[in-house]
Amino acid sequence: MIAPRSRLLMWVALLVLPLAAVAGVAPSLRPLAGSVIALALLAAAADAWLSRHALRGVFVALPELVRLSRGRKGSITLRITHDGHRERRLRVGLAFPKEVESSDEDTWTRLPAGVPVCGISCGCIPAKRGSYLLDTCYLETPSRLGLWAIRRAAPARCELRVYPDLIREGKRVAAQFLNREGVGVHRQRQVGRGREFEKLRDYAPGDDYNEIHWKATAKRGRPVTKVFQVERTQEVYVIVDASRLTARPAAPAIRNPKSEILLPDTILERFVTASLLFGLAAERQGDLFGLVTFSDRVHGFVRAKNGKAHYGTCQETLCNLHPRLVTPDFDELCAFLRLRLRRRALLVFLTELDDPVLAETFQRAMSVLRHQHLILAGMLAPAEAKPLFSGSEPASVDEIYERLGGHLIWHGLRELEGALGRQGVRLTLLDPDHLTAQLTSLYLNVKQRQLL
Repeated sequence: MIAPRSRLLMWVALLVLPLAAVAGVAPSLRPLAGSVIALALLAAAADAWLSRHALRGVFVALPELVRLSRGRKGSITLRITHDGHRERRLRVGLAFPKEVESSDEDTWTRLPAGVPVCGISCGCIPAKRGSYLLDTCYLETPSRLGLWAIRRAAPARCELRVYPDLIREGKRVAAQFLNREGVGVHRQRQVGRGREFEKLRDYAPGDDYNEIHWKATAKRGRPVTKVFQVERTQEVYVIVDASRLTARPAAPAIRNPKSEILLPDTILERFVTASLLFGLAAERQGDLFGLVTFSDRVHGFVRAKNGKAHYGTCQETLCNLHPRLVTPDFDELCAFLRLRLRRRALLVFLTELDDPVLAETFQRAMSVLRHQHLILAGMLAPAEAKPLFSGSEPASVDEIYERLGGHLIWHGLRELEGALGRQGVRLTLLDPDHLTAQLTSLYLNVKQRQLL
């Protein structure tokens, strides 16, 4: 594609138009003016014809995969190859999706002679988690006289994978673990004899009769005692709800200080970030971390393991998890977990239960799972869910009715918390700003009390 540049328009304005005006005023100068105009047009046409292949031999290669963090500046490195016979000025543009903002959508660069391979970097800031594809790269170079812009669309394939920003949330969680006047979450010593069998030894005075291994005693002819150890490797699963209720905003949109883009924060976005950081905490405790995502069906299942490759698999599973406008099916999820999880595990549900119908369905499903697994349920505390007479006095009648509605929501959640507690399921209302720290605190409490 060939397009006129500003230099051509300037020539037309400074040369062609004045000569045309002179030819109209002075008929005797028409042949001279017409000749000059014809030569200018011929030069422009020749420049376009001779430069039509200016981009021949110029190729741009993009990396197949670029990993970015939501709300943090990243870059894409482009590898440009040309013949190297002469110096070129090249303009490179990328068609970023609307979820990715870039101030370097088009970049001018100079390709020196004798250097066939050059590299440039394009910066970008993604505003939404997910996977995006760049399939076209646009090239432009000026003609020999600079009158025309020679353009070409080159096919390219580059996948942008945008992950949650764990750095910002990790700093917030790290502050919760600082030992400041006893406030925060701290490592606690595990007490008790544990439940995992370690070895047999001869009976010693003071050993409990329940610890005697009677079969080994009968076989050896002397008392033998069982020795237990605290379980170190247990399975922990985080089950993330991606249904319609988690599509609601968790807080006002955050404006990136280094950009003008807004970072909308949904409940699911908070759940995804908390799940990945929770997995790091479980791995540091020596446990196996697994992941389940669901809505009206189960979308992803990662069996509990540990290691860097396994954590990368969990990241990929959550990368493209987006809320669906459907109602969660807890019965199907319960059947799936009963079928896949044979070993006793800690199940941490991250869902929203402020809908009474969904709360009843969840309670019925947990009555089946609680016999085999230890269950913790967490949901973000609704901002309006407060006791009626808490806080300052209402300023208007409308505010009284708003507080009455919030009191009904709060009362319903307290009743649900009590009903689940009688089944052995602990429901916790989580603060959106300290979601990961509270989840980690609950998990360490389970480890310290050896409930699993």
